[in-house]
Amino acid sequence: MHRRYDRPREEGTARRGRLLFQTGRADMVEKYGDAIDHFRAQGWDVTAFDWRGQGGSGRLASDDTGHIDRFDRLTDDLAAFHADWVEEAEGPHVVLGHSMGGFVTLSALAAQRIAPDAVVLVAPMLALRSPVGQWAGAMFARWQVGRGDPSRAAWQRLETEAASTARQKRLTHDVARFADQQAFRRRWPELCLGSPSWHWVAEAFRATAALRDDPGLARIEVPMLMLVALADRLVDARAAGRVAAQLPQGEMVAFGRGCAHEILREAEPMRGNALAAIDAFLARRVTACRSGPDRCPHP
Repeated sequence: MHRRYDRPREEGTARRGRLLFQTGRADMVEKYGDAIDHFRAQGWDVTAFDWRGQGGSGRLASDDTGHIDRFDRLTDDLAAFHADWVEEAEGPHVVLGHSMGGFVTLSALAAQRIAPDAVVLVAPMLALRSPVGQWAGAMFARWQVGRGDPSRAAWQRLETEAASTARQKRLTHDVARFADQQAFRRRWPELCLGSPSWHWVAEAFRATAALRDDPGLARIEVPMLMLVALADRLVDARAAGRVAAQLPQGEMVAFGRGCAHEILREAEPMRGNALAAIDAFLARRVTACRSGPDRCPHP
């Protein structure tokens, strides 16, 4: 059972359509409340759900470890949810996916499991950032899976000041937003995850490699905007760029120094520039489209 979240557009705004906002690994909807409010102010009715195994959608491990057996389960979940969601109300329908949510969104598109009017991928997880490279990183993760309980944590989450500062630098330069996130973890620990399991890590290497080589990417005709942080220390922006080049209707905006993984939670002006890029893309590519039998073809 997925924990669902619905927020209508702000009162008095002209209706733009519906936007499905999907977060990354270990996230919950509340973490992106201010970004969701931005889209509501633009006239979008926003829906989101917590991924299987995290947030308020239950757990797949006996503790707070983030575990999954196959990412295909998440693709199935998105496809099923999306099918019901588009039938609930008239569009246009837009899907926005951050990090792992971006990977799942692109996987569903490549498999022709969803067909929204437009897609936005923010720092999509299309390759893990590994100091030893993709092949060696994947081999090591698979070796760890075979050494014991595959659902055991890949590393211990430390709560020291130094560890917290290191996490902040990997995620965002906005110290206040990161502090809000830490306060949220203390107040609602039941919605928060710890480290991923070794099986999650091994599956992430496997699934992202398979998607990068998927011939279905070249058949995706949905207009798509990809935002990447070139200095991202969690996912590989170079891999995202190579994937973006395969998308027939793909556009990419890259952010340089001063932008970490959580682009929509970054310090200004990075965050504002990212939201402006998304708004401009949706204004160009979505405004004239409507859902239903007479839905317009993607330009």
